[in-house]
Amino acid sequence: MESQTLEHTNPLALAQEPRNPGMALDLDWVTSLQANTSAIERRCATLPARRSVKKDYQAAWLLKAITCIDLTTLSGDDTDDRVRRLCAKARQPLRPDLLQALNMGPITTGAICVYHDMIPAAVTALEGSGIPVAAVSTGFPAGLSPFHLRLAEISESVKAGAREIDIVISRRHVLSGNWQALYDEMQAFRMACGEAHVKAILATGELGSLRNVARASLICMMAGADFIKTSTGKESVNATLPVSLVMIRAIRDYYHRTGFRVGYKPAGGISKAKDALVYLSLIKEELGNHWLQPGLFRFGASSLLNDIERQLEHHVTGAYSADYRHALA
Repeated sequence: MESQTLEHTNPLALAQEPRNPGMALDLDWVTSLQANTSAIERRCATLPARRSVKKDYQAAWLLKAITCIDLTTLSGDDTDDRVRRLCAKARQPLRPDLLQALNMGPITTGAICVYHDMIPAAVTALEGSGIPVAAVSTGFPAGLSPFHLRLAEISESVKAGAREIDIVISRRHVLSGNWQALYDEMQAFRMACGEAHVKAILATGELGSLRNVARASLICMMAGADFIKTSTGKESVNATLPVSLVMIRAIRDYYHRTGFRVGYKPAGGISKAKDALVYLSLIKEELGNHWLQPGLFRFGASSLLNDIERQLEHHVTGAYSADYRHALA
């Protein structure tokens, strides 16, 4: 079989997708949203057993998952060298012998996600690859710094070369039901990003209820978010299937109402290949194949790639390798 490349492995190839321009705040729509928690949990509990892919199909799905990873390092001890290693892994996430055995051409991860100070090292290391640099911003992870400084942080990251900005919303606006304040904040963040795409981190583990998750998701999309994202990865509860189902259905409703597609990014706690398969299945069932591309779906992860590589080696060789045999970013 001739060597192939996955469709849409380069996120920049998806620039044709129209950006979500946002819309006027519709409080009637927002306050009408409810969430049937027991029904949502039942739906999510059945998904892993009902949607299981094996053998070549599983390998294909795992290759797709790699192209949708925001390979991330957000540690206080980050260094330029660590970021350069991460970028090298993003450029070549799988060993060449595995790609050859799978009849695949080169693939890359969807993006690199770092703190502001690490942007220059990442931009230099990724030059010519087409892989965008995403920067966390707006007082990440709590989002409690002065508002003008949050806006300035976005501007500085864009100037430094970040193509995507992961902002954090003010949870207090959601918890107090101040939807106008949340809308105005998100709109200001979108404007500060300019041409850079903006991912709105909801910190769903701190929003109190699935209903709040649904309403916050819709508000951020109304204000122009390109992606909505579950978590910073720093909360005690991060991405879960029930939260994902609520956010994905909000994306679907927004698309049906406006015609604009908004991306989804689960982040925090997704470290196993089998979990990635479940999330991909959920996206396929609820949103369809169009969302199964890095322009509209990302995993926020650091260790997920290592487990996917182990599973793909098992698929090729029939044996599991030790973790230490796989290069760490």
